[in-house]
Amino acid sequence: MVTGRLRGSMGPLAVALLAFSCSEHRSSGKASATSREGVEWFTDRARESGLDFVHFNGMTGAFHFPEVIPPGVALFDYDNDDDLDVFVPQGQMLGKRALSEALKQPQVPLKSRLYRNDLEIHESRAHTLRFSDVTDASGIAVHGYAMGAATGDFNNDGCVDLYVTNLDVSQLFRNNCNGTFTDVSKASRAEDRGWSVSASFVDYDRDGWLDLFVGHYVYYSIDTDKPCLHSIGSLVDYCPPSVYRPQPGRLYHNNRDETFTDVTTTAGMSREFGPALGVSTADFNGDGWIDIYVANDGAPNQLWINRHDGTFTNTGLLAGVALGADGEAKGSMGVDAADFDHDGDEDLFVTELAREGHDLYLNDGSGVFVERAATAGIRLSSLPYTGFGAAWFDFDNDGWLDILTVNGAVRHSAEALTRNEKFALQQPKQLFRNLGNGHFADVTEGAGAALRTPDVSRGAAFGDVDNDGDTDVIAANDNGPIRLLINNVGNARHWIGLRVLGRQGRDIVGARVGIVRANALTLWRRVRADGSYASASDPRVLVGLGDTAAIINKVRVEWPDGRAEEWADVPVDRYTTLKEGEGR
Repeated sequence: MVTGRLRGSMGPLAVALLAFSCSEHRSSGKASATSREGVEWFTDRARESGLDFVHFNGMTGAFHFPEVIPPGVALFDYDNDDDLDVFVPQGQMLGKRALSEALKQPQVPLKSRLYRNDLEIHESRAHTLRFSDVTDASGIAVHGYAMGAATGDFNNDGCVDLYVTNLDVSQLFRNNCNGTFTDVSKASRAEDRGWSVSASFVDYDRDGWLDLFVGHYVYYSIDTDKPCLHSIGSLVDYCPPSVYRPQPGRLYHNNRDETFTDVTTTAGMSREFGPALGVSTADFNGDGWIDIYVANDGAPNQLWINRHDGTFTNTGLLAGVALGADGEAKGSMGVDAADFDHDGDEDLFVTELAREGHDLYLNDGSGVFVERAATAGIRLSSLPYTGFGAAWFDFDNDGWLDILTVNGAVRHSAEALTRNEKFALQQPKQLFRNLGNGHFADVTEGAGAALRTPDVSRGAAFGDVDNDGDTDVIAANDNGPIRLLINNVGNARHWIGLRVLGRQGRDIVGARVGIVRANALTLWRRVRADGSYASASDPRVLVGLGDTAAIINKVRVEWPDGRAEEWADVPVDRYTTLKEGEGR
């Protein structure tokens, strides 16, 4: 049996032959899941299911920089009823302008909204999907111009809490475990000040309590807003981030008493920073401690390697993940980490500006990477698009992680400005299918109208919204309606779903899960809610098994504190909860 951890002992030829045999097996069964006659792979069911959210960015024609950045979105089970609810941040008018000055009529009242999933699964296994707006009853009242969201159970009471990033002051909402939330931003000392977009709950010191990393963008206020010209010279357009000074991010240590302490300086993270837009946490060098990767907009990205003593070292340049393949700092937005090539380590995918092309960083297992987007077939296809939210996910459940990016430009074309078109930044989404041999194919054209429809997309959250065994996508659009992209093809193949809980009852983000199969590669996944762009995703682990499910010998969970447990006889084609201390 070959597992992901054995790659270092295999020669290059053995690895190549193994990859080739896997890709041959994969392609032979592809048609059954993605060629169901008359069925589009993804369909937008937001409006019919009750997700009526429309984002408002407050634009007046003045091209204020914050207008092009939001929003993110969160998928999380706030009421512990085993289905995913939706939170979406809302914008506001910028400065002292009245709503009447906006170029687009907003959905009033302007508020960030929480939608409860009232999913019904019938005896016939049919699903009725509907959402209810429970914002007022929940007690969630977001102040200011909201950007994104992070989720995690910071006080270990078994209920998922919500952190909302903001243009000014971010807010922490404690889940009261009764359908309501309390704003504990000040009391918890996590009332982060500054323009933050992406954040992540992460147990960096392995003490069983979730700490908080908040990425900051740039120093900005309406009073210091700067006009910028389009490249043709005379027309005003949105500014690039280089016009403003970047802000250092913040690392908050969980004190285990519902308070946090800012440890940015002592952790060594205050000396190096850029305009942060994306955050993904994983054990990149395989030492059992969670590291932090930060995607910066127009500046070198950072890989903060955990030194096990509360401090971090930025190895981004040495590790090969700070710059693009040509040594240039790029406009990085979205980011996600996962083991896409089945060799047992965490690789990185980063979305970039149009004409730059996205980046695919291949990990050698020690935290050193090689950029492979061009040879993998991603660079050329992505050149026309500005990518934001993105994730590794197995859309067709064949066991290989694919990529979806949601896209939208940040600067207008000269033609659009000349025609006086307002916010003409729409772009389609992109779906890249993993061919199992280190290469990807752009399959957007065949995936359905929902992906081809152009939007100004920003955040994207990934999770099984209808609990049918495949991964769906929530796409949040700037100054437009939310999209609920329901997956119609993934559950045609076998799958295994796992919720991984600690003794205290919370999702153990950072835990590593291995699906150990007979005569097949072990499939490694990580419990995570972060990544993408300004968004939070389903922490459950959903693993595709292909047309004929291989015999699963066991499921192995490697806990963040270094211990491991195993479970036998875990059923396929359903969700199972694995709780710490109940394995062997």
